[in-house]
Amino acid sequence: MTIDDPVVLAEVTSAFHEYERALMADDIPAMDALFHDAPTTNRYGVGEVLYGIEEIREFRKGRGGSPQRRLGRVSITTYGDAFATADAEFFREGSDRRGRQTQAWVKFADGWKVVSAHVSLEGNSH
Repeated sequence: MTIDDPVVLAEVTSAFHEYERALMADDIPAMDALFHDAPTTNRYGVGEVLYGIEEIREFRKGRGGSPQRRLGRVSITTYGDAFATADAEFFREGSDRRGRQTQAWVKFADGWKVVSAHVSLEGNSH
């Protein structure tokens, strides 16, 4: 298995940045197109746990857009030609608190899609 084939890595990196653009613009159709349309697609957010694409869609419709943010460090790794992970740090506007995002991407016949996502904010350590 080839890890980080340059062509595959470029494809996933492009899809990742397209999702980030759509997220910041609250472009729900574009975000929806980048998530796998299946009941097995899950997303754990800062305050929500969503099982299946229908719950993800309903959440997006009701939240009124994502808080604006800037990306910090991003690490994308491809495994073979059909699976990848994307890990990113982010910082919401007006806050130095670090957020973290992990996505699992799979290449389907209609392109790269997120099949699992997890978003969290760094908590206080005591």
